[in-house]
Amino acid sequence: MINVKDFTYDELSALLMENGEKSFRAGQVFKWLHSGVTCFDEMTNVPKSLWKKLPDLYISVPKIEQKLVSSDGTVKYLWRLSDGECIESVVMNYEHGYSICISTQAGCSMGCKFCASTIGGKIRDLTPGEIEDQIIFAGKDMGVRISNVVLMGIGEPLDNYDNVIKFIKNAGHEKGLNIGMRHITLSTCGLVDKMYALADEGLPITLSVSLHAPEDEIRRSIMPVANKYTIEEIIKACKYYVRQTGRRVSFEYTLIKDVNDSKENAKTLASLVKGMQSHINLIPVNEARKNISRSTGVTIGVFKDILLQNGVNVTIRRTLGGDINASCGQLRNKSDRSGS
Repeated sequence: MINVKDFTYDELSALLMENGEKSFRAGQVFKWLHSGVTCFDEMTNVPKSLWKKLPDLYISVPKIEQKLVSSDGTVKYLWRLSDGECIESVVMNYEHGYSICISTQAGCSMGCKFCASTIGGKIRDLTPGEIEDQIIFAGKDMGVRISNVVLMGIGEPLDNYDNVIKFIKNAGHEKGLNIGMRHITLSTCGLVDKMYALADEGLPITLSVSLHAPEDEIRRSIMPVANKYTIEEIIKACKYYVRQTGRRVSFEYTLIKDVNDSKENAKTLASLVKGMQSHINLIPVNEARKNISRSTGVTIGVFKDILLQNGVNVTIRRTLGGDINASCGQLRNKSDRSGS
């Protein structure tokens, strides 16, 4: 069985025409699929005879296993997929509209020591339709249009490269969700080869790199991926991305007490990004993992000031959904992933 939402518009159009349908039919079906229908019968202007020609297709519909609503309006979803696996996504309401942080894999193999999503490792990749379902059904459940997407939930997006690229193209299609590419942010821990490939796709999305350390030795102690790619290689790939897309790169930097939060760390970080079209987002670490402590407010403030003094664009991420454990991985780890 194939999830029909896994097709791009062009693939769907080719499939339908191969089965004797007119070219306009693809537009109708594609629009229905990305509006949140749960079965083929809900496509009221599409003949039922069409689906009899394609019995191996189905429409994915995730189940809301758990929904938590924060006092600040943030909504966290734990979704149960068709095979019983669970993933998470978080919807946040900003002045510019609703944003959603979505997962790209069930679990994660990157092993970052401060991240709850890596507990248990990666089970499998999500398909393009399963990635988009988080936007479709969260928006449908809340009765809102979600206009900003961040691929920063469970999983490493560039470790699921082909499916993620398909998802981005589908989400941005005018007959689908029609989300502007500049409203999509992809976060990676620094898979350098795939960063170059992404730059060459010609998609003007925002690239966000989870750096979390200014030196390779520190980075290797908290991020296993640093054993394969150096910070120098990552920065070089980022500069290539900026040249190819004209988009600035954002660096995520989680501050961990007595690990990466010293004044010298801040100065080294500033020198790394000097002259780059970039922005640094400082993140007080979520203490979901053992032996990980959050830097103090004073330390975070000093760290930020040093970056500012060195001409670096920097902000401290505003904490949303703290009362519902909004950081990804926590609900999934508590769930029964067998689906029973």
